[in-house]
Amino acid sequence: MYKNPLAFSILRHRNSILRSRSFGSMDFIATILFLALVISSTKALDPCGPQPDDSDLLVIPIYGKCSPFNPPKPDSSFNTVMNMASKDPARVKYLSSLVAQKTTAVPIASGQQVLNIGNYIVRVKIGTPGQLMFMVLDTNNDVAWVPCSGCNGCSATTFSPNTSSTYGSLDCGLPQCAQVRGLSCPATGSAACSFNQSYGGDSSFSANLVRDSLGLANDIVPDFAFGCINVISGGSVPPQGLLGLGRGPMSLISQSGALYSGVFSYCLPSFKSYYFSGSLKLGPVGQPKNIRTTPLLKSPHRPSLYYVNLTGISVGRVQVPIAPEYLAFNPNTGAGTIIDSGTVVTRFVQPIYKAIREEFVKHVKGPFTAIGVFDTCFDAKQKLRHL
Repeated sequence: MYKNPLAFSILRHRNSILRSRSFGSMDFIATILFLALVISSTKALDPCGPQPDDSDLLVIPIYGKCSPFNPPKPDSSFNTVMNMASKDPARVKYLSSLVAQKTTAVPIASGQQVLNIGNYIVRVKIGTPGQLMFMVLDTNNDVAWVPCSGCNGCSATTFSPNTSSTYGSLDCGLPQCAQVRGLSCPATGSAACSFNQSYGGDSSFSANLVRDSLGLANDIVPDFAFGCINVISGGSVPPQGLLGLGRGPMSLISQSGALYSGVFSYCLPSFKSYYFSGSLKLGPVGQPKNIRTTPLLKSPHRPSLYYVNLTGISVGRVQVPIAPEYLAFNPNTGAGTIIDSGTVVTRFVQPIYKAIREEFVKHVKGPFTAIGVFDTCFDAKQKLRHL
């Protein structure tokens, strides 16, 4: 559980640049930091145009021009960011629960925090012939799921298994079925792998674990296992599917190992990119050469998450004094820094956030106020001291 929400940002004229945010200390001993990887695309791609060559997928902002989930009238960059940031607490609560879990079982879906939150989507095709689906890109989930035809309570865009010649169900006795929670398989005998999940207090869904061909740009992943949702009840209806890029055995990265060798990279579009997109590059071919890298660490507490070793933070040229134990990666407790495509702004536990905030305010030396969930907002139209 997080307490005492704090945040700061720089607000520029006609822009909103979000720097950092914290949601306080954790109730359990391990200190956990959440770091959202938010990189503006260096190559502008038209999200309404054709897919890039090879194994590249366009990464479309969920509020972008070519997203089926965008509002009828484009909102301002400021309002878009504030709306996205307002959903972050649920996402962070979900991620902290993953680290706190003792089991390594992979949930096929993990509640409202995942089902109803997604900032970037990709276009894929499922089945033969391929049916176009828009799926949320999520680096911290291990599975894929889509709403299927005949679903009670689902959105209008669904996958139709009956029209696919490569569709098949998965039985309870198969290894994939053991990866899901909420199973409703009989103790003996064979049956389709089905499960139920509850989320958001008053919402739930049921689904079957199935398999079919997954089309990604010019590639096909055969017999791809995913959840086929058939019933949703409650107030939160997921409008799109989800494509998990985590490290678990049910993720796209694991299921496509023979095709992509477990290699992928992504470049996320700016929050202001209504007309343009980023990209998801799958496989070792064509990956950037001249880039700086850092090892991806793994915690047995939640082996699907991508950890990095954060060693320090600077404001301007000043190294912020932070106790090493707040930054250290601890595989035994789950403490450390993770990269997450679904979290809007960078987050720190309260001691780190407080130190960064104080140093930042010291450098800027200007008046600030709170706006929404952000507690330290500067108006750059006023004369401020630059970092």
